[in-house]
Amino acid sequence: MALSFLSSSVHHPYSPTPPLVTTYRFSTTCCALQQAITPAPAPAPAPPTTTLTISSPTLPSPSSSSLSCALDCQHFQSCSGCTHEFNLHRPNILNDVTDFFKILGVDDFTFDTCRLYGWRCRAKLAVRGSSTNPLIGLYEEGTHNIVDIPFCRAHHPNINAAIGLLKQGIVKLDVEPYDEDEGTGELRYVQMAVTTHSTSLPAAERYLSGKVQVSLVWNSRNENSHSSEKLNALSNFLWRNGGPRSSFHLIHSVWGNFQTSTKNIIFGNRWRHLLGERDFWEHVGGVDISLAPSSFGQANTRAFDSLLRKLHTYVPYGASITDLYAGAGVIGLSLAVSRKCRSVRCVEINKESKLSFENTVSRLPKSIDSSISWHQADTSHEPFSWLVGSEVIVVDPPRKGLDPSLVDALQNLKSYKLKAKAFESSFLKDKDEKRPWILRAREASVQIESKTAQEITQSLPNTLIYISCGWESFKEDCRSLLSSNSWRLEKAHGFNFFPGTESIEVLAVFKRGPGVGLKKKKTGKKKKKQQ
Repeated sequence: MALSFLSSSVHHPYSPTPPLVTTYRFSTTCCALQQAITPAPAPAPAPPTTTLTISSPTLPSPSSSSLSCALDCQHFQSCSGCTHEFNLHRPNILNDVTDFFKILGVDDFTFDTCRLYGWRCRAKLAVRGSSTNPLIGLYEEGTHNIVDIPFCRAHHPNINAAIGLLKQGIVKLDVEPYDEDEGTGELRYVQMAVTTHSTSLPAAERYLSGKVQVSLVWNSRNENSHSSEKLNALSNFLWRNGGPRSSFHLIHSVWGNFQTSTKNIIFGNRWRHLLGERDFWEHVGGVDISLAPSSFGQANTRAFDSLLRKLHTYVPYGASITDLYAGAGVIGLSLAVSRKCRSVRCVEINKESKLSFENTVSRLPKSIDSSISWHQADTSHEPFSWLVGSEVIVVDPPRKGLDPSLVDALQNLKSYKLKAKAFESSFLKDKDEKRPWILRAREASVQIESKTAQEITQSLPNTLIYISCGWESFKEDCRSLLSSNSWRLEKAHGFNFFPGTESIEVLAVFKRGPGVGLKKKKTGKKKKKQQ
């Protein structure tokens, strides 16, 4: 069976390229190329993704199959965003991934190829150059020279269109891009975030019709600087030419962010809503998710949705869940809805995520009868206090992996079991709590109580679900967990979150108790031969 989809080079009014589209057809086995250049048709719905069951770690050599899944991007030689241009559907890192899991006894590892082009729905880009020739893109590898990427194949088509519109505004209004050497200029960076959550459209049309939230990072301390008139003029230009009353509705909203730091940071602490809708919604994992421009959001929303739906299958109905490194609580809240969880605790160190969590909760179905809470806390401080009382732990750490103290707590659950009673309901019931990090977590928490009285337990988790964006750190954490004999690895799945790079997302499911190691398997085979 063949899969067909359109490349990301869909024509927009703000793109200088002619309205031509490259159409690719992929076979699920060899991705045979059938390419044709045709006049651009009306936007077509995105295709379903393909899931591969990896039976051999040997990847195909650059041949017809690799050429058919080629990046084919004119910016590849200079842009630092993508690291390879062939075999986008099977990055080279899969050799190591499949070997690693096979050694640990996971022979049914699967890899979801996901969407190969136009997948990026969130991009942070530097603005440099001049007011007559603005450059908007990424740094060249190892330098601070900006590579202009107006035709990026990874970007959602509407991000490229919004960049084109922004460039027109910069030139027309004589906006000065930032000069790092001098610390001068007005526009430093821009964040483009696409929402495809438009319930007024049929589901099949929502992706390519996504609207762009534009966040302009302005080189000033606040909105009252001498250049604030230019910021307002630029935001008005974007809204007038890309807003709902324009000939092509492209822009969801415009925000301003203000910072003058000489350090290598993008956002400052001060935000201002300028035009358009204030609330930014996306639908993933079966729930409507609210994301502020300052919140972390997955760049590949479709791949993230696939991962969440796979994750749901490993959580029992009615379970008690703790979601660590939770951000705005997307994972935990999606489980509350899909698995009717008894309780969900979301723990996140970044206080900026609190408002997004509260907005998301406001749209949960009224039928949800769960005890739901969000806590601003550092999981590295007494992590066992977050493990007790939950049957399932979900961790989604940054690229560096789990905090060492959390790994230690997970390794030593047997010894901690004796302490479980002392921790029972301490977070909610103990009025004499003295630990400052627990007190701060209480003060910054959000509590939504269940309509039904919930029994507070001192149970310890039997399932650990690890979502990883850093392969090397995951391998280290995985070895540590298995070496303690407290956990065994049961399932693993990969997702192609970043086609064109050597980065994949891994979903791994661990269960309490020792696993059957490689040595035990070999011993069993020898016994059979002796018989």
